Amino acid sequence: QVQLVESGGGLVQVGGSLRLSCTASGSIFSINRMSWYRQSPGKQRELVATMPTGGGTNYADSVKGRFTISRDNAKNAVYLQMNSLKPEDTAVYYCNAEIVIVTTHRSYSYWGQGTQVTVSS
Repeated sequence: QVQLVESGGGLVQVGGSLRLSCTASGSIFSINRMSWYRQSPGKQRELVATMPTGGGTNYADSVKGRFTISRDNAKNAVYLQMNSLKPEDTAVYYCNAEIVIVTTHRSYSYWGQGTQVTVSS
């Protein structure tokens, strides 16, 4: 009923930038909070940044000042601008959205398939 598709991952040098995109589609009534998570092999999934519909943002301490989350509600999209990338930013990045679906008007949590970000010298 609802799909989240991420894009924008890839290989980048230390200090470089990437912009991740996530677009939701399907039987969407409204989207509440949208977030970016990341996970490296052998590590737990980590919240990177989050943003509710009405604005406001929250970031993990490790990315503050370097990453920026933004939304385009008309496109059901959320973005993550990543600057000054470090090797420790290497991970699979996942989009997450709390979405109210049309059929039930109930909220559910949805995940994208993930996109790989690799940072190297």
